[in-house]
Amino acid sequence: MQNRIHYLLLLLAGVISSTQSFAQENLPAETAMRSNGKIYVVMAICITILLGFFIYLLSIDKKIKQIEDKQ
Repeated sequence: MQNRIHYLLLLLAGVISSTQSFAQENLPAETAMRSNGKIYVVMAICITILLGFFIYLLSIDKKIKQIEDKQ
């Protein structure tokens, strides 16, 4: 359990640090999306997909652990 938490925190730190390096540039598409408010829609979709992915991975891990305990 501890290793899983450490792994997820490390993964989250990597994702955050990589997005910060890309966030330094001001591209015209980003400026247009911010002015129209569409950037929030894109971010909401990305966060929803990532959360769904993490929940799916945790559920698979839980099922595998139950199968391992039965054997």
